[in-house]
Amino acid sequence: MTTTAPARWLVKHLDEAPTVPCPCGTSTRPITAEDGLGLNLHVTSITDSRRHYHKICNEVYTILEGTGQIELDGTWVPVRPGSVIAIPAMVRHRLRSEAGVKVILVGSPPYREDDEYFD
Repeated sequence: MTTTAPARWLVKHLDEAPTVPCPCGTSTRPITAEDGLGLNLHVTSITDSRRHYHKICNEVYTILEGTGQIELDGTWVPVRPGSVIAIPAMVRHRLRSEAGVKVILVGSPPYREDDEYFD
């Protein structure tokens, strides 16, 4: 169940949000562009994502579970639970982990499939 007040606030529940396959793994998407908030919030499980970038979307990843490495414009950085990574538009990035990681991903403006470019 989603509870909203017109253009002011929104309450959703992860267990009711759609989970979809994505180039990074699987993504549960409680807040999307359709909500009209100017951002998205996804909870994504990643093992080995494809290197990509966005021309307009800025992203923030917060690592919830697991360890791995994130590549940011060719530089690899270790990540662990509690790591927060700000990824401006046009930064090429990918995340990899042998055991997998769970990430909260916030994008602004909201993620659109036509704004995901692969090398």
